[in-house]
Amino acid sequence: MPAKSIAIVAGGAGFLGSLVCERLLGEGRSVVCLDNLLTGRVANIAHMTGNPDFRFIEGDVRSALPDGPADEIWNLACPASPPQYQADPIGTMLINVVGMQAVLEKARVTGARVFQASTSEVYGDPEVHPQIESYRGAVSTIGPRACYDEGKRAAETLCFDYARMHGVSIKVARIFNTYGPCMDPMDGRVVSNFVVNALRGLPLQLYGDGVQTRSFCYRDDLVEGFFRLMRSPAEVTGPINLGNPGEFTIRELGELVLSMTGSKSVFVNKPMPVDDPKMRQPDISLARELLGWEPKISLREGLSRTIEHFIERLAA
Repeated sequence: MPAKSIAIVAGGAGFLGSLVCERLLGEGRSVVCLDNLLTGRVANIAHMTGNPDFRFIEGDVRSALPDGPADEIWNLACPASPPQYQADPIGTMLINVVGMQAVLEKARVTGARVFQASTSEVYGDPEVHPQIESYRGAVSTIGPRACYDEGKRAAETLCFDYARMHGVSIKVARIFNTYGPCMDPMDGRVVSNFVVNALRGLPLQLYGDGVQTRSFCYRDDLVEGFFRLMRSPAEVTGPINLGNPGEFTIRELGELVLSMTGSKSVFVNKPMPVDDPKMRQPDISLARELLGWEPKISLREGLSRTIEHFIERLAA
C-alpha cells in the first residue's frame, strides 16, 4: 500500500487547528499536531489521541517542527485574540515571523504545500469598506496590536518570497472574526465574552458605544473555506478573504446574545482600545469565484450552537 500523506498542523490543539486535524484524519491522512499549549488545549484533541494516524508534539513552531517527510504544513500557530497576543507581544511577533520561516524552510526541503492562517487584521483600521484583498491596509507599526497585525503581514511577505525564490507552494487565507463551539470561554474574543457573561448574569462590556462593526463566521464554514483553498490549483495562492460578509455592530451582537440567552445582563461602556478597527467586513468575491465558497450558517444559528456548547462547558 502507498504511504499515507503526512500533514503537519502547527497550532493543531487550538480552536481551529483541532478542527483541521479532525478533517485531515477523516481524509485518511497521517496527522502530526504541533502545539505549545499557550492557547491551545489538550481537551480539543483528546478524542484523536487514540488514532494511530495522529501524533501530538508539545512544542513551538519556531523550533520543534518534526524531522522527516511532509506533504502539507498547516500553520495556525499564533494567539488570535488581543488579550492573548498582547500578553506577550514580542513572542507573538516572533511566532509569526520566525515560526513562518521555520514552516517555509521545512516546506522548501520536503516539497510540502503550506497553508498560512493570516488575518483580516492585516487591513488595520481600514479606509476601504468592505475590505478587498488588493487593499493594502492602514496598520500602525507601533501600537499595542502591531505585534499581531504586522507579524501576520510579515508572514505573508515571507510566504510570497519563498514562493518566488524557492518555488514553495503556498496558500494564504485572510481570516475574519470566527466563533463556535470549542472556543476558550476566557480567550477575550467578543463572542465568547458576551455569551459567557450573559450566561453568568455579568455585564457585557461595550467599547465606545458599540457601533464598531464586525463580521462573524461560524467555524465550520471557515474550515470548509480552508480546505477548498488548500485543495485548489497551485496557481491559486491567495491571499483570499475567508469570512461571513454579514456585518453587525458590536451592540447588535450583544443584543442578540441577550435575547437568545434570556439574560438580564446589562451593557457597560468602556473606552475604545488603541487602534481598534471601526469597521470590518470581507469582500469574498474571490472566494466565491476561485473556490466556489461562501458561508452557509447564519449568525443566529451559529450563536445557538455556541451558546449550547458554553452552557454545557460552564456546567462542567
